[in-house]
Amino acid sequence: MSDPKQAQSMLHMAQKDLKALKGMMDTLIFEDEIFGFHAQQAIEKALKGLIALLGQEYPLTHDISILLEFLESKDQNVENYWDLVEFNAFAVQFRYEAFDASEDPIDRTKTIQKIEELIRYFEELINSK
Repeated sequence: MSDPKQAQSMLHMAQKDLKALKGMMDTLIFEDEIFGFHAQQAIEKALKGLIALLGQEYPLTHDISILLEFLESKDQNVENYWDLVEFNAFAVQFRYEAFDASEDPIDRTKTIQKIEELIRYFEELINSK
């Protein structure tokens, strides 16, 4: 049985993180660690919401790959979101140690677009239930 109330709550929280990300485009004000943390949070909440929508109890993890694997095991098409696994390190690691953005700074525009795509997918599934 689906849990639409829990799914809607997770969607709302993911949308809040996405809204915060859109306000964090200035790299002189918001470091990549802060942006990356909110990106990871938006992704995690959206994926957990999808799991709740399926009527499943989501794993208590911050690991995006585990959540994607879980969704795939339930025949959900999440192949377009595997590149978001790169944000796993922002859940814990970069909350407590510096992120060296000199090599590969986060492409914030691309990240926001990808998370928007994930949230749209989630919204479409909620609306179809």
